[in-house]
Amino acid sequence: MKLRETSLNLKANGQVPRELEKDTQELWREIESLGDDHGMTNLDTPLRPGAFDLSPEEKVNLIEEKFADILHILGMDLKDDSLKGTPRRVAKMYVNEIFQGLIPENKPDAKLFDNKYRYGQMLVEKDITVHSYCEHHLVPILGRAHVAYISGGKVIGLSKINRIVRYFSKRPQVQERLTEQIAAELKSALQTEDVAVYIDAEHMCVATRGVEDCSSSTVTVHYSGKFEEESYRNEFLKIIS
Repeated sequence: MKLRETSLNLKANGQVPRELEKDTQELWREIESLGDDHGMTNLDTPLRPGAFDLSPEEKVNLIEEKFADILHILGMDLKDDSLKGTPRRVAKMYVNEIFQGLIPENKPDAKLFDNKYRYGQMLVEKDITVHSYCEHHLVPILGRAHVAYISGGKVIGLSKINRIVRYFSKRPQVQERLTEQIAAELKSALQTEDVAVYIDAEHMCVATRGVEDCSSSTVTVHYSGKFEEESYRNEFLKIIS
């Protein structure tokens, strides 16, 4: 029996269904085999087959049910006025806000324009807000992205760069993959290899749990095409600094 086809009903009988317990144990064995050092495995976000079968509203309804079970297991009283709406609020937040990048229909349409001005230098969009969630603990990644490209004959609307960053940020992520996904999308849309992406972000899984280090940040970069040359790369770094 698939996990999504099995409903926890702890409030009704205080037990986990045997099929779900078996599937969950198998899943945890796979996760534990990865150890603590489970980094990026692929440029694509890891999605199961049938990831888009359910509508957003169906996902909200199911997550509401599951999250109510989680709060119940933790010992929270869902009859309390402050808590009774929390499962629904969390479900709507997951689907419609912080993980909206998991819905293909939300992908921005990267409309291009001819480079009529014949601008041949780098275009840099600085300090783009990054709000993402670490896929290991589902806590925030907060930072800034700096993106640059050199036109190969086409240009993109400035707001679309921000929207591309936002789209790939709004899903469970690791920062390395996020950096590469943004770069790959820009190269595909603009039909140029001359792209640079620089992300500097704080990870709440580092700041609020584990080592609890609130002073560090993580930097990831992507340089391709002309940005692999030292002169272009240094100019880009000087601009964003």
